[in-house]
Amino acid sequence: MELPFKTDLGGKVAAVTGGGGVLCSCMAKALAECGAKVAVLDLRLEAADKVADEIANHGGTAKGFECNVLDRASLEAANEGIVAAFGDIDILINGAGGNHPKGTTTKEYLFPEDLTGKTPDIKTFFDLDPEGVQFVFNLNFVGTLLPTQVFTRAMAERGSGTVVNISSMNAFTPLTKIPAYSAAKAAVSNFTQWLAVHMSKVGIRVNAIAPGFFVTDQNRALMMNPDGTPTARGGKVLSNTPMGRFGEPGDLIGALLWLVNDKGAAFVTGTVIPVDGGFSSYSGV
Repeated sequence: MELPFKTDLGGKVAAVTGGGGVLCSCMAKALAECGAKVAVLDLRLEAADKVADEIANHGGTAKGFECNVLDRASLEAANEGIVAAFGDIDILINGAGGNHPKGTTTKEYLFPEDLTGKTPDIKTFFDLDPEGVQFVFNLNFVGTLLPTQVFTRAMAERGSGTVVNISSMNAFTPLTKIPAYSAAKAAVSNFTQWLAVHMSKVGIRVNAIAPGFFVTDQNRALMMNPDGTPTARGGKVLSNTPMGRFGEPGDLIGALLWLVNDKGAAFVTGTVIPVDGGFSSYSGV
């Protein structure tokens, strides 16, 4: 892959959760391109292995690991495998996350007629499934907390390491219809700041990247029509993104490589970096 610039990660070991996905697979490949040995972690081993194989085919060093970020035993097993294969982890990318329909409303606004219950296919705030909301919160927030507990202990013991969490535009301003995901990503941003303070005396830097709108496997149907044109919601996103386009996975790499560079970002911790084409700066008027 073509990098915006290179940083020397030779001798470093990086773990990327959600590494089989569109955005985090790009991150894994970029870290490997810079010399890191990369553990690609995903709930689906075949997805992790595919990315690891692509890295190896381009001369990098990587291995896929099956990992459930909500299961401590699974995380600990993955950590043992990573240490056996590459050594202790230096860089952790907490990329696993996502949304669920049970934590989503049908409409942007609640109207009086929606309260009658006469339209069964309308899901209002009052119809949200608590278990669905909890699933989304757990996947995004607890799925960041647990891997950090497992994968950064060795960092703390030796006094160095870096963590990059993946937040979202939703953490700055919640998007309509997705209250669970917005709240969960806000928690990730807040946790990033808290953890940066907590880990500051043991040499671990903690930051986050907040992507704007990128078309991924999870949101493709929401943003794009089959013919490649934007949906109504996708069109609203584009009209509120000053740069007028969706992000490409490679757009995240510059921020990533800066944050994991111990010299270039030596005094950077507790930040949440928007990579959003100006979305978070635009009022809409």
